[in-house]
Amino acid sequence: MRIRKKKWAEPELSVCDFYVPEPKDFRGRWKEFFGNDKLIMLEVGCGKGSFVGQMALLNPDINFIAVDIKLDMLGVGRRNIVKLFENSGRKIDNIALVRYNVEMLGEILAPEDEIQRIYINFCNPWPRDKHKKRRLTHPRKLRLYRELLKDGLELHFKTDDDELFEESLEYFSQEGFEVTTLTRDLHKSDIDPLTTPMTEHEKMFSDEGIKIKYCIVRKVQKG
Repeated sequence: MRIRKKKWAEPELSVCDFYVPEPKDFRGRWKEFFGNDKLIMLEVGCGKGSFVGQMALLNPDINFIAVDIKLDMLGVGRRNIVKLFENSGRKIDNIALVRYNVEMLGEILAPEDEIQRIYINFCNPWPRDKHKKRRLTHPRKLRLYRELLKDGLELHFKTDDDELFEESLEYFSQEGFEVTTLTRDLHKSDIDPLTTPMTEHEKMFSDEGIKIKYCIVRKVQKG
């Protein structure tokens, strides 16, 4: 996703209590950052922050780490999260915003962090063959996620893109993730919307008549 340069993003993030400028410092000890033993969930490619903000509001007893490579995007995310929490009257104490390349996720997260679930929402589909390895669901990324998840734990994936979804299902099977929930029309399914809050892009795509694809996959032992 492209985003224009936000001159205010870096200054605002520098004074943001829930932005983590040196995430390597917390590898293996993210519970220390949050200051509690609550479950930790991860969103990769968090974009404008609306999903993680809503999830954090709905689940005060869960901590969320939200990772994106773009500083300007995280700046927008910070503003969106602050706005959501201001309307609720709650303090932002269960979100960590992190700027990092998902390719190097192992540098900032370890199995000791006990990540309980991973979310991927509306990531770049990278449709050209030579770019597909950049997908957040590509097998080489899934191998990174497997290092963080114990057997039986889940990854939740949502997209508007048909090709990305179908090929991701193949990736999941290839890398030892079993599909437990699947719909190719999320908004007409019986899946509780509170378990997967609508993002800005999701509303835009849905308003255009594009069906939202969604699946939950579970880590199993590779055959």
